[in-house]
Amino acid sequence: MKPIIKFFSSIKLAIILIIIITIASILGTLIPQGRSAAEYAARYGPISNLMTRLEITRLYHSWWYIAILFLFSLNIVVCTLSRLSPKLRKVFHPRIDSPPKNILALKTSDRLKKNWPSRKTADQLKSTLSKQHYRVREKSQENKVFIHGRKRTLGHFGSDIVHLGLLVILIGGIISGLGGFRDNLTISEGQTVDVPQADFKLRLDKFETDYYPNGAVKDWKSHLTVIENDKDVLTKMIEVNHPLSHDGFVFYQSSYGWDWKNPFLEVWAKKKQDPSYLEKIKVRIGEKITLPDEGLEITVLQFVPDFIIGENNRVQTRSLDPNNPAAYIEGKKDGETVFSGWIFANYPDFSRMHSDVETDLNFELKDFTAKQYSGIQMAKDPGVNFIWLGCILLTLGLFVAFYWPPREIRAVCEESQNKTEIIAGGTAGKNKEAFQSEFEKIVGSLRRSK
Repeated sequence: MKPIIKFFSSIKLAIILIIIITIASILGTLIPQGRSAAEYAARYGPISNLMTRLEITRLYHSWWYIAILFLFSLNIVVCTLSRLSPKLRKVFHPRIDSPPKNILALKTSDRLKKNWPSRKTADQLKSTLSKQHYRVREKSQENKVFIHGRKRTLGHFGSDIVHLGLLVILIGGIISGLGGFRDNLTISEGQTVDVPQADFKLRLDKFETDYYPNGAVKDWKSHLTVIENDKDVLTKMIEVNHPLSHDGFVFYQSSYGWDWKNPFLEVWAKKKQDPSYLEKIKVRIGEKITLPDEGLEITVLQFVPDFIIGENNRVQTRSLDPNNPAAYIEGKKDGETVFSGWIFANYPDFSRMHSDVETDLNFELKDFTAKQYSGIQMAKDPGVNFIWLGCILLTLGLFVAFYWPPREIRAVCEESQNKTEIIAGGTAGKNKEAFQSEFEKIVGSLRRSK
């Protein structure tokens, strides 16, 4: 049993585990977590499969990372308990009758004599210690009186409070690893979606994008409403670094975009030989609009926000931003295709129309609108309260350890022939120079007293 306790209380084990946790956490920071397999394959190539098998792509929820946290927690518990018992005995059951030679062996010590009985000397010393906020105990033995004064005894447990804080943080991490999850929601204005693993829904009432004067995005704002049992229970505007929290879930503003799958387009039809001719066609993708004077049925078959021709001469969109919007239109007459091709909003004269029948019509893409959607990252972290509590305990423990160090003064007053010899000494956990000054002040007060 002792070898097992010795192993789990080892400082070397703690250092090794801290190094492993640090390296793993760095990997978890550098490697995006919880993305799709296709994204990892595109980013990391052949090693993406190995990363997935090792659960590096979901590191903080992986079995081996949680196992390391558990092992580190066990190391802290065993290490703390093995050192706690002597501290408790020292604090709650201290030895008062220390031999004079042990007191003189202390680095801070002194001896003096007074021409009065030991009882008076002990009372004088106790009074002086009490004025310096020491809690004093006394024990009499034959012609000797033992004095034991202490203050800031909580400082003995500073490291233990730090260990407790670390343990609570690790417990929070394990709980989050086992029961927490993250997901991404894409919500269009006015849309209501079910929240995964929750008993409520989320509705996007309004989405706003603020821009800098140069056109760059300044901020995204989503007005969200939480719906429970078909009733609105909470409405809040979220933006970057200002999330919405409800029932253990936190919703962060992460991105934005447009629903280009169902845009609303405005196409103008003109005639080359008749400048006065103008037909404004407002249409959605797949919707058929008839030009009565021409007997043509116009349909917009496709829209891309950022037109580019990719591999194999295939039309693609470079991004989801409307940098080079284009629409593919088709005109039919009596069921037969008369023309088809791409028209561009930014380059109205650069249309790529293919016509089987000569026509005087010319088309321009004049306007396009689409609902904006908000990219919401949601997270459920059941261990977050433990982590906050652990951080508070950790801070408290560091404060106690560094700014509330314990101090202890021991003295023995031995009477002989109506004279008393005082042997006093003390220890301090930190700031020994200040303690030395305080000790000399106490002894000096006793030396000057009459």
